[in-house]
Amino acid sequence: MTAFEPATITPQGGHYIGGRLVTDDRHAALTVRRPSDGEAYAQLPVADAAMVDRAVEDARRAWTASDWATQPPRERARVLRRWADLVEADVTTLAPLEAVGSTRPVRDARGWDVPFTAEGLRFFAEYADKLGGEVAATRRDNLGLVLTEPYGVVGAITPWNFPLVMVSWKVGAAMAAGNAIVLKPSELTPFSAVRLAELAVQAGVPAGIFNVVQGDGLTTGDALCRHPRVAKMTFTGSTRTGAAIMSACALSGPKPVTLELGGKSPQLVFDDAPDIEKLAAMIAKAITGNAGQVCVAGSRLIVQEGIAEALQARIAEHFAALRPGATWDEGATLPPIISAPQAGRIDDIVSRAVQAGAELQYGGGRYGPDGGAYYRPTLLRGVDAHNPAVVEEIFGPVLTVQTFRDEEEGIALASHEHYGLAAGVHTADIGRALRAMRAIAAGTVWINRYGRSADFVIPTGGYGQSGIGKDLGRQAVEANLRHKSVLIDFAAPQA
Repeated sequence: MTAFEPATITPQGGHYIGGRLVTDDRHAALTVRRPSDGEAYAQLPVADAAMVDRAVEDARRAWTASDWATQPPRERARVLRRWADLVEADVTTLAPLEAVGSTRPVRDARGWDVPFTAEGLRFFAEYADKLGGEVAATRRDNLGLVLTEPYGVVGAITPWNFPLVMVSWKVGAAMAAGNAIVLKPSELTPFSAVRLAELAVQAGVPAGIFNVVQGDGLTTGDALCRHPRVAKMTFTGSTRTGAAIMSACALSGPKPVTLELGGKSPQLVFDDAPDIEKLAAMIAKAITGNAGQVCVAGSRLIVQEGIAEALQARIAEHFAALRPGATWDEGATLPPIISAPQAGRIDDIVSRAVQAGAELQYGGGRYGPDGGAYYRPTLLRGVDAHNPAVVEEIFGPVLTVQTFRDEEEGIALASHEHYGLAAGVHTADIGRALRAMRAIAAGTVWINRYGRSADFVIPTGGYGQSGIGKDLGRQAVEANLRHKSVLIDFAAPQA
């Protein structure tokens, strides 16, 4: 069943600056395509340095002139909660807009992305008056204070895999702390961010506090990172792009950065893991959800030899049951890859993995409806630590399999040379689970589950090349506050 007609979704391409849509016909435009069928459906302007400067200066003026940062924090929280309510009520507009040009099936956008975005804004709203600084331990005749203050203008660059949700993570935390935002969404999925900004103004956020500039990374993103009025940057995306952002911020600032980057997350399965049927379904979902285009995708299965064959066979059955289809097709169970070039990159890594000795147990290759960028869920076994499919972040539905004999070997395989974003540990032995949890270098470890819950209070972020800092949780809001030390001397004057 078709949930909506994609041809009826024709978003306006433009920036959102100072509380209004700004069209820009002077500069180069990008063609935006639907990954489900490859059709072009919109043109997107590319903000040059001058347009970025306009957005940043507008944000700075709004931050200075309005009471966004100085009003009672509970008032700011009330505005953010109104914004969340408007987002939730706008689901009939936001869900098709999110789905048509992204990899998010409309039923997921309707049932999860939009409500999760609204609830995330509510979560951050509740921190608006919770992080006010502290009194420091000083001499008896001194009063030491550590005050928290917003940075001013925070720059954010968000990815294409969960466009709405990622915007709420970045923008919600920064605005709850009292900052203004200039956001560059991915040029592949740019339009739902503008709708969020429109709803923010309707909720009472002062015009200019949340600005959106459209464009690519080399032009728009780089100008945003280098702008002297941008006091902090936050980014989610690839490790390579994160390194470029960090370099640009260092050379033009320096300024602090929050980076959630790539991952090669392991699922470490011991032979005492309970319920192999449930486990197979969990592991399959962890690598095929959003067609594997998830930073914390469980892309490396590390399984004890005694159950390896049986577990792989059941995972392959789950792979075979998936049906590729457009994001507006209610019956499809595997969404497209974001673009044809990305699907080609996935296939290239799989080919190189096989050439390097991997055995293709299931899948491989593009398939599905004509025009779309769909990739068959793939199971590669017989890989070693140097195989391209183990070393490189694939960002697609490709699962590698490595086997081990004992606990020490399994834990050693679970750690990755470069990445440390997340990990799953599956065992009935709590002592073993805790030993693995301690030993695996990863920012998040799930035990006998895989994937985040709806608990926004648990932060997410990685070790090593998987990033710096945290999204979600108290830590995300704290990262958008700077600290001022105050020392007051009130000693009685000497006679």
